[in-house]
Amino acid sequence: MKNKCIFPETTKRIFNFFLTSFILIGTTYLITLFLPENNKTDDGVYIGLFSVIPAIFLIAYIFITKRILEALVFATLMCFIFADRGNFLTSFNEGLTSVMCEEDTGWLIIVCGLMGSIIKLIEKTGGSFAFGDFVAKHSKTRKGSLLWTYLLGIIIFIDDYLNSLTVGSCMAPITDKHKVSREELTYIVDSTAAPVCVLLPISTWAVFASRLFVANGVTTEENALKYFIKTIPYNFYAWAALVIVLLLILRIIPPIGRMKKAENRVSNGGPLAPEGSEKIDIRGSNAEVHTQGKMIDFALPIACLILATILCDVDMQKGVIITLGFMFILYVGRGIISASDFADCCIEGIKNMLLPLMLMVLAFLFSYASNRIHFTETVIESVLPIMKNIPQLMPLLIFIILGATEFITGTNWGLYIIALPIVIPLSQAVGANTLLSISAVLSAGVFGSHICFYSDATIISSSACGCDNFEHGLSQMPYGFLGAVIAMIMFTIAGFVIN
Repeated sequence: MKNKCIFPETTKRIFNFFLTSFILIGTTYLITLFLPENNKTDDGVYIGLFSVIPAIFLIAYIFITKRILEALVFATLMCFIFADRGNFLTSFNEGLTSVMCEEDTGWLIIVCGLMGSIIKLIEKTGGSFAFGDFVAKHSKTRKGSLLWTYLLGIIIFIDDYLNSLTVGSCMAPITDKHKVSREELTYIVDSTAAPVCVLLPISTWAVFASRLFVANGVTTEENALKYFIKTIPYNFYAWAALVIVLLLILRIIPPIGRMKKAENRVSNGGPLAPEGSEKIDIRGSNAEVHTQGKMIDFALPIACLILATILCDVDMQKGVIITLGFMFILYVGRGIISASDFADCCIEGIKNMLLPLMLMVLAFLFSYASNRIHFTETVIESVLPIMKNIPQLMPLLIFIILGATEFITGTNWGLYIIALPIVIPLSQAVGANTLLSISAVLSAGVFGSHICFYSDATIISSSACGCDNFEHGLSQMPYGFLGAVIAMIMFTIAGFVIN
């Protein structure tokens, strides 16, 4: 009998990680020998089309290994090596510190962490079970449960995080009873989050975009919201996404690709969620099911969250803090949970959000690093000659180019900050329709974040529904590309028709 030397799985992973790191760093340093010289800027370097190499590596590594955390770390290192050569570790450290100290990151950690607490408390007090029982009485079919998911996604429109976390976590137990694959549930939740928020003027998206319009001089502060409303009819991808997901629920459009595979898995008695989903599920693999609770334990906190957010000038952070205070009075005051259990649930809810938050922080870090080599600007500038010669095609090209870069960087609002200062004066200079061009930027942000494996939209929806985010990204990708094709056709027509 032969003796076999078997390394522990953890040791193998560590060895492979360091081996891959060594090969990657060495190869990247060789590439730097061919980079153009005298290309430094105040915030990085211009390296031309070499800036797409980390992006290509990132997507390829994810598809080959399905390991998104490692892919983001390696691609980020490549960007910093291109930008800073031998000082890449210092730049990596400074970049990570910068990202963690940004107001947006702090907002993300507070809002998502406390939303995890709110969801955990609703489960602990039986509010989720009471809501599920209510929906079950009014929806006794598979299609009915999915239509309820779709409807709730539209009703909770104030913020895409609030939308995904609330709808996904509450509807998963209900759709599980009807043998709905987690891939399909997550697709529905994801498709009724950002696409809805960007089509309604009372949302965090509307407030953010309106402020950017003012900052870039396209409108005044008094008319900012009116200008956002003007973009709504031309946000073609968001409209397409909402229609396509409804057609899938009604089975006018059939399950295809990974979605079909997931449906076959469930119908043949397999698990509802794909392998590895327990790692990202915010309810945890051993989530308790509480059969005692009242509908008010679900409805009042959600109503408070929506109302508080609106009354606080659509400030989600204030909304979740106020809601937690309200829930303390509602639950502890009625004696259905003790103060110590309330605190324990808050901590447990935050802990359940750690992996999603880590993924999003790394995505922000990669976006920061890719900005150091001017990835987005380089891609836009590569199609400038076409825009100047045929300005009617500018909205189409903006949607294609920014949709692709957003699919790679995964930060929709970050894309808006970078792209709008470029697109607005460019559209005015070449004679393109500025409103339509801005709408194309907004559509591209929704499209890219919708199908990106590590965008905030994908991660939040996946964690709320309990579905591996890689499988979610793959299963919804055909429908995302179908929506993109429809949007491309509409932007082409609108570019020539609208003056």
